[in-house]
Amino acid sequence: MSDYDSNPFADPEAGNPFQDPSVTQVTGAAQQNFTEEFNPFAEQDRTTAAAGKTNPVVPPPQKPQPAPQPAVMRPTEEPPAYSPSAAQQAQGPAVPTNEDLIKRQEELERKAAELQRKEREMAAGTYNARANNWPPVPSWCPVGPCFYQDIAVDIPLEFQRTVKMMYYLWMFHAVTLFLNVLGSLAYFCSTGTSSAGITFGLAIFYLILFTPCSFLCWYRPLYKAFRSDSSFNFFVFFFIFFFQFVVHVIQAVGIGGWGTCGLINGLMLVGSGSRDDDKGDLTIGVLMITVGCLFASCAIMDMLLLKKVHSLYRTTGASFEKAQAEFTEGVVTNRGVQNAAGQFGAAAAKGAARGAMSGASGNQM
Repeated sequence: MSDYDSNPFADPEAGNPFQDPSVTQVTGAAQQNFTEEFNPFAEQDRTTAAAGKTNPVVPPPQKPQPAPQPAVMRPTEEPPAYSPSAAQQAQGPAVPTNEDLIKRQEELERKAAELQRKEREMAAGTYNARANNWPPVPSWCPVGPCFYQDIAVDIPLEFQRTVKMMYYLWMFHAVTLFLNVLGSLAYFCSTGTSSAGITFGLAIFYLILFTPCSFLCWYRPLYKAFRSDSSFNFFVFFFIFFFQFVVHVIQAVGIGGWGTCGLINGLMLVGSGSRDDDKGDLTIGVLMITVGCLFASCAIMDMLLLKKVHSLYRTTGASFEKAQAEFTEGVVTNRGVQNAAGQFGAAAAKGAARGAMSGASGNQM
């Protein structure tokens, strides 16, 4: 009956001593702290870290990965070797080669040494910058040098080769004239004719006249033209050197009585020697033909160098107007021309004054 007396709406846990609010509060906080502090993986992490400190794990070495290469298709056949064309070979290299650079370096070093030597001589007071040094005659000779010539100093580097070739051509021309005298002498001794005598006399005259005149009339103008970029000297060279080319052609032909051995005189002597079985005439004829071939070589080199100088002349900017201006300036500034003009003007003034005085006296009469 006790069950019937209880309140059906009452809390069944009301009589439980463990449901006391003070007890449940303490037990709930303890359980919450236990669940928050307990971590089953924390112990495993601490064990792993401790093992790593005592025995660190070294990762296995990795193989180096090759650098990525671009996808390039390889040709099935190797390309042919490069060979310059004929036009490229004719034009020459676009850049200076090592040999050209070495030559230029040597040239610059030689010039530097020459300048140092001249500076020392100038400091000592024994150097004359423009003292004549050509022709190189010995000191005991009564006739001294007449010209100053130094191609390495006066001529720009790009024109030095041409000037040297022209200088060698002049020397070859002088040697040919000397051999022409020997051949003409042998020709005169072999035949004894008046034509051979005239040839021998003219050969001596040509040697004495043409050797210095060729140096003065076409080599020195070319030297001064490249030295100072003179249009007037260029025109003088072209005019006289073309005349020299014509003379070399005539000397190579060898017309009888014209003062040169030449081909015609040599062939005639060889023909007469072969008919008469005279070995002396045959030898002299061969010598004369050789001299004629030397004159022909001079003519060929004249033409080649004339074309070379003309091509260089077109690159220097020279012109006929500049040549006229240089000629006019040279005439006006020439001291001899000024003195002559002054004397002529003074004489003309005196004549005019005398004419005026005589006219005035005549009027008074």
